[in-house]
Amino acid sequence: MGVGYGAGRTGFFTAEATAWLTKFVFYFALSAMLFRFSAQLRLGEVIDGDFLAAYVVATGALFVLVLLIAFLRRRPAAEAAIEAQCAAIGNTGFLGVPMLTLLLGEAAIGPVMLVLSVDFILFGTIVVALITGSRGDSGGLGIPRTVALGLVKNPMLVSIALGFAWSGLRLPIPDPANQFLTILGGAATPGALFVIGASLASKSAERPLVAGYLSVCKLVLHPALVALAALFLFPVDGHAAAVMIAAASLPVAGNVYILAQHYGVAPHRVSTAILFSTAGAVVTVSLVIGWVAGLD
Repeated sequence: MGVGYGAGRTGFFTAEATAWLTKFVFYFALSAMLFRFSAQLRLGEVIDGDFLAAYVVATGALFVLVLLIAFLRRRPAAEAAIEAQCAAIGNTGFLGVPMLTLLLGEAAIGPVMLVLSVDFILFGTIVVALITGSRGDSGGLGIPRTVALGLVKNPMLVSIALGFAWSGLRLPIPDPANQFLTILGGAATPGALFVIGASLASKSAERPLVAGYLSVCKLVLHPALVALAALFLFPVDGHAAAVMIAAASLPVAGNVYILAQHYGVAPHRVSTAILFSTAGAVVTVSLVIGWVAGLD
């Protein structure tokens, strides 16, 4: 990440180059990694009711808390929804999948994919519904269509779905195809970390107080609430709990900015929250992973 930041800061890696490398990682390397992992899993072995309950309860509590604080600050519903999304949704797909799989082992891929699915399907639907509903576009099929198109166009979820379909049919991955996916997927971790660092070089801070508060919620409060739920409220397996807590500690997701930009709701605030939380995550995520490694 530091190398990427240096490349972007010095101009050696331009914003255009960063955008193209991001596309490569997002659509090719990360998709290959997700498909390969999910094709080797059994869906019944991945889904865990206690795991889902712990994550949904903890993340939902933080989401509602930030919503209420935004309303107390007299922010519109759309802005409140985006701020809640910043506080509760981490960079699980682009950063978490490659990094946590590397640091916590390939067994982490199942729990990470559960977190990713809840973030996209449940909380992604809620935030779109709040934004569109606040603008009077709550009738008809507008919201379901918008959410469905967003899910179908997301290569991470498509790769996971195709992988589980492959697994469900109990089809083996031919060795040449497996080697291809391994080589291509191997570029996901270094590529993702590099482009995150390079993208930070072009960001500037705006509305720093709000962005700083949202960053603290994401980096500190979110993993704390998830740890409370996973370790004390629900009987989640040690390794799965470790992965869930580590995933919750990740910085604000880039797709929150895409959503904010698309609907024209506080994109600069989101961009600054991504900048602050990603920079702070270098320290906080390292500390959290160091702690949860002992939960196995």
